[in-house]
Amino acid sequence: MRKKIVFLTGAGVSAESGVPTFRDSGGLWEGYNVEDVASIEGWYRNPKLMLDFYTDRRRAMMSVEPNAAHRAIAKLEEKYDVVVVTQNVDDLHERGGSTNVIHLHGELAKVCSSRDKETCIKVLPYEIPLKMGDKADDGSQLRPYIVWFGEAVPNIQRALEEVASADIFVVVGTSMQVQPAASLIFASRAEQNYIIDPNTPREVGRLGVNIRVIQKKATEGMAELLEILMQP
Repeated sequence: MRKKIVFLTGAGVSAESGVPTFRDSGGLWEGYNVEDVASIEGWYRNPKLMLDFYTDRRRAMMSVEPNAAHRAIAKLEEKYDVVVVTQNVDDLHERGGSTNVIHLHGELAKVCSSRDKETCIKVLPYEIPLKMGDKADDGSQLRPYIVWFGEAVPNIQRALEEVASADIFVVVGTSMQVQPAASLIFASRAEQNYIIDPNTPREVGRLGVNIRVIQKKATEGMAELLEILMQP
């Protein structure tokens, strides 16, 4: 029986493809206050600003490609049952070849009802802008299918169950500062646990499990891990 690997990935994986992160810029994301473009309150205050902002983010995705870290994670499917739990809203894991991806914070490629985020979900090609007046099937304004600050994380329970059943658990490219995703590492019962990040997250010292830290950026760290895990 194939062993199960569960990955928890964050912005550090996509950053090497050129996807900007907001937590490295003092509360700004592409020049905007995070509260204005990444919170449900921001949506209520100024939905047009939010639609324009995410239309720009969606267009930016057309110019980026999966990197070696995405492809290394996908390659492990040759030998393992691989589940990717990601905090990233891009589709680079899927484009990199991963076939079982759980998005905790939503997906840029999708839009949904603003009345109930978990309904009327559909894919909208990146080149098509999302505008005021675009309606979901329930008649409400379409909005980005993104989990903003102040909203529940629908997939967190599924993610917890996947982590708890992993034989190998790997954290890649996340400082583990955003809850509830940061709590997932405490659900691991795996015999092998790895953290790949240039900076060792402070939570590591609080864990009662055996963890190997690979203190490298995502592409380099995944190359090292691939050598370890693909050995006969």
